[in-house]
Amino acid sequence: MKKSTSNSDAPVVYSSEFGRMCPGCGKPANACVCKKAAAPAGDGVVRLRRETKGRGGKTVIVITGLPLDAAALTTLAGDLKKRCGCGGTAKDGVIEIQGDHADTLLAELIKRGYKVKRAGG
Repeated sequence: MKKSTSNSDAPVVYSSEFGRMCPGCGKPANACVCKKAAAPAGDGVVRLRRETKGRGGKTVIVITGLPLDAAALTTLAGDLKKRCGCGGTAKDGVIEIQGDHADTLLAELIKRGYKVKRAGG
């Protein structure tokens, strides 16, 4: 089979032998080393933002700027949800907590040693 000349520099994203492949390091997705090494870069300040737009009028507190990997972020999200007694999620480096618990979350994150600011109005 002849390779296409226009996509010759494109990384392999799937292999019939290994399954999904990481486009960054070229290894199988479950053995990827580039995701584990990369931590989200930021200015060192954790920000709490209150959102209602696009959520059916429901209030959500969005926490950004946490210098944690995905596993630690999920663990912290679980602890914060238990502290507030509500639901939420951790995805794409962001924690979303349902309800208006900004003061509780601010106090908890400061207690854990983070530099925290309230963002937005």
